[in-house]
Amino acid sequence: MWQDFVAAGATSDWQSLKLGQYATGIALTNLSRGLYADHFNGLVTKGEPVLNPSVSSVDPPGAPKKIIVTDCGDSTHWLKYRADNGQLADNKPGGRQQINAIVEKQADGAWKVADYGVHDVGTC
Repeated sequence: MWQDFVAAGATSDWQSLKLGQYATGIALTNLSRGLYADHFNGLVTKGEPVLNPSVSSVDPPGAPKKIIVTDCGDSTHWLKYRADNGQLADNKPGGRQQINAIVEKQADGAWKVADYGVHDVGTC
C-alpha cells in the first residue's frame, strides 16, 4: 500500500487505481483525500519513507481474518514540495513516527489495509 501511495504522491494522483490494490474502506478514502488535498494545494511528495512493519496481533489466531500491523516509520526523506517551483512546502522535518494499521482478509481472499493511523513525528 505504501509503495503505491509513494508513487501516487510524486504527482499527487488522487485517482490512482493502484491505491485500491492494497487498501479499502477508510484507508483508501484517507489515502485518496490526502492526495486530493495535496493536488488542490499544488503539492507533491518526494522521496520515500523507511518502513519496517511487523505483525502485532492476529485475530482469530487459528484462522486470521484481521491483523494489526505496527511500525516506526521514518519520513525524514519523504517530504512535501511545491509542484510549481520544487521548493519545500514548509519547514517541518520528517522523522520517526508510530504507524498502526488494520489489515483484513477480503471475501476474495486478498488482504487489504482497512484503516491506519500515522502519529506525529517523534512518537517512536
